[in-house]
Amino acid sequence: MALAGCPDSFLHRPYYQDQAEQASAQDPGDLAAPSFPAQGERLKNHQEDDVDLETLMNDMNTSLESLYPACNMQSDTVPLCQNGQHARSQPPPSGARSQPPQASPWQKVQRSQPMHILAVRRLQEEDQQFRTSSLPAIPNPFPELCGPKSPPVPPPGSLPPSQAVAKQDVKVFGEDGTCKVVEILADMTARDLCQLLVYRSHCVDDNSWTLVEHHPQLGIERCLEDHELVVQVESTMASESKFLFRKNYAKYEFFKNPTNFFPEQMVTLCQQSNGSQTHLLQIFLNSSSCPEVQGFLHVKELGRKSWKKLYMCLRRSGLYCSTKGVSKEPRHLQFLADLEDCSVFSLIAGRKQYSAPTDYGFCIKTNKVMHHSKELRLLCAEDEQGRTCWMTAFRLLKYGMLLYQSYRVPQQRKALLSSFSTPVRSVSENSLVAMDFSGQTGRVIENPAEAQSAALEEGHAWRKRSTRMNVLGSQSPLHPSTLSTVIHRTQQWFHGRISREESHRIIKQQGLVDGLFLLRDSQSNPKAFVLTLCHHQKIKNFQILPYEDDGQMFFSLDDGNTRFSDLIQLVDFYQLNKGVLPCKLKHHCIRVAL
Repeated sequence: MALAGCPDSFLHRPYYQDQAEQASAQDPGDLAAPSFPAQGERLKNHQEDDVDLETLMNDMNTSLESLYPACNMQSDTVPLCQNGQHARSQPPPSGARSQPPQASPWQKVQRSQPMHILAVRRLQEEDQQFRTSSLPAIPNPFPELCGPKSPPVPPPGSLPPSQAVAKQDVKVFGEDGTCKVVEILADMTARDLCQLLVYRSHCVDDNSWTLVEHHPQLGIERCLEDHELVVQVESTMASESKFLFRKNYAKYEFFKNPTNFFPEQMVTLCQQSNGSQTHLLQIFLNSSSCPEVQGFLHVKELGRKSWKKLYMCLRRSGLYCSTKGVSKEPRHLQFLADLEDCSVFSLIAGRKQYSAPTDYGFCIKTNKVMHHSKELRLLCAEDEQGRTCWMTAFRLLKYGMLLYQSYRVPQQRKALLSSFSTPVRSVSENSLVAMDFSGQTGRVIENPAEAQSAALEEGHAWRKRSTRMNVLGSQSPLHPSTLSTVIHRTQQWFHGRISREESHRIIKQQGLVDGLFLLRDSQSNPKAFVLTLCHHQKIKNFQILPYEDDGQMFFSLDDGNTRFSDLIQLVDFYQLNKGVLPCKLKHHCIRVAL
């Protein structure tokens, strides 16, 4: 049937047509209600048909809302219809004639569309509730994260200041002058920063890297202990000061050979020592013991350029000097420095900057001193062993067990990883023996004279092997003789054209331990090289001369008795054999570009 006054969109909606046909099929008397006028009355005026149709729509909304009361919106504001328009106050009574608002056909289409969508959506929600009602309820493990007042992720700045992670940029310089800025945490130690730099620089982590506190304006420097906080140390440094990243093989060498660091005439123990190295270390590490280091030192007077030679005494309570000869009576001891708020530094150029009497100067600097050198307690020893003894005793008396724990950390890590890694061949002196493989089975050479001849034969064998390779042809694009003279420049132990003083300075910086070496060009002979080696805290130089035989170049340390085709073979040989050297080559000086 056709409905008068209804929009065209209503005729194309089967849902609304069924509702209209059901309403027309009923008895006219049943439809006489306040909301539904009689049929005769509805045909009187065309405008009233529009009102009847709108009341029909309102009645349908009311019936749907009665089925789903939970979805009704109760608020103090004006209610909205499903199409987003404001709802009318009350339907007019049956006898009243009201003028409906003039609405465009497009508005009527928008008003009639959401009815069917809302009904289907509510049916889907009801079906979903029916399906899940039979399942057991699962409690929410995090109810505090689901509330509207507590967001799951705290906004920035909501953490208290004590829990905020503090970060700081630290600038670290390498031995070659390169620099790198690293962002570290406030609680990062010197060991952690060294391991981070080793990882980023692709170096070998042999637990000998260290961070150096360098003060160029004061002419002093020291190696940070592994347990020290980098940010805390940087707060006591001036703007001109900087951190250096370098090797230090002597950092924990006193734990391995304490007798070499503490001569008997310089150390006084509180109890009788049995002479063993372990007992000597236990006395220094035990906080209840009272070891003393005494001896003569050159002391610079504060505010003056003059130096005085005084008898000094180092105890756990501090550093003292005797005002009367070598007397250690309390009335003759004068307090000079405390160990708690001070650090010991070595002088870089003591003779030039402070007019020191020797080259073995060191100083005691308080953490408050940054710029003024007048407040430094400058000291000077007679030799390198004396300076090393005083500085090592200062570190042990100040830090004690912290040093030993830092020394044991790499060994403990190695013990934990030993079960997961393949065994590595040891290269210590006690594990290397001379072997003879000339027969069907190898044997150990116990005679020293025979071992010496075997070493010489091994050098000649390398010579013959290299000669045979040159005859067969080399895969290198360079000529073999040219390659043997330049191939060593790619090695880390070769430092090029540096002076004797510079090589000695590098050896001292990286630790005066036995077997520390480097190779450099000779200043006196352009075709020769120099091996700089440390032994018993003394630096020695050995010249490597070239020899030519049958048109081929060789290098030798012992006047041609043992010859090598290049310097790499020479270094490899003396790392396994002492030969004419005072000790074997163990550690090489290295400079890393950050």
